[in-house]
Amino acid sequence: MKVFARVVEAGTFTRAADSLQMPKATVTKLVQSLEAHLQVKLLLRTTRRVTVTPDGAAYYERTSRLMSELSELDATLRGAQASPRGRLRIDTGGAIASGILLPALPEFRARYPDLHIDLGVTDRIVDLIGENVDCALRGVAEDSTLISRKVGTVGWTTCASPGYLRRRGKVEHPRDLEAKHAIVGYASARTSRTQSLVFTRGEETVTIERRPEVTVNENTAHVAAALAGLGVVQTLDFTVRPHITRRALVRVLGDWPRAPQPIYVVYPPSKHLSTKLRVFVDWVAALLAKVR
Repeated sequence: MKVFARVVEAGTFTRAADSLQMPKATVTKLVQSLEAHLQVKLLLRTTRRVTVTPDGAAYYERTSRLMSELSELDATLRGAQASPRGRLRIDTGGAIASGILLPALPEFRARYPDLHIDLGVTDRIVDLIGENVDCALRGVAEDSTLISRKVGTVGWTTCASPGYLRRRGKVEHPRDLEAKHAIVGYASARTSRTQSLVFTRGEETVTIERRPEVTVNENTAHVAAALAGLGVVQTLDFTVRPHITRRALVRVLGDWPRAPQPIYVVYPPSKHLSTKLRVFVDWVAALLAKVR
């Protein structure tokens, strides 16, 4: 039943076998055995993709709920509330992975030594169901097919290198960025759209959308461009805080802060916030509370 569900979610026997870490022949044999036992066709196979039959779709819907309930029952009877175990697959962007999760992960591993973490680091929107990922940390909750839980917020900082500011002068108002200063933009690796710079003071909001002199699509490169003196950047605070502390970067427009960025944990409904996922979500929420 579990293998059949994975094939439905992955869309092919090959992807299902990869995510289950078992031979494709074994996956095929298990599904065929299930169909023989039920005496009904669950899947229609083509050379490129698997299509679920009406009987297969109904079977998948019912068995998904049953397997989730059985998993929770197993966890409860094994006392896994105190010590969850198994594999937890997480996906997030590079900035959160390197700046927040990985530095704190030893503490999480010490608390839950029987949990094995697979951390995927990418800026693309991962197909959680198709790729068998337990959850993702995202800055938006845009997919209505997934369950989203806000676990915290992170602040923004606008900054530049001391050398750049000596050459180009102070940034006294957001509008100075439209003509007097160079901007290092950040473009989404997924959409290629360049992020606007947003500033708020009281009831007033200023959005700067001019074309940057330099644009990058990865956070480490964004910070490196600021350190090199290429221009002003607006980025998540935790990524530049160490550089500001050692005065390699200088905050500008501190009285014009951008609204904090919400962070969500998103996961498929089939996961039903399992024990291992629940302890991770609670830990991330506590971790983000410290980051602010």
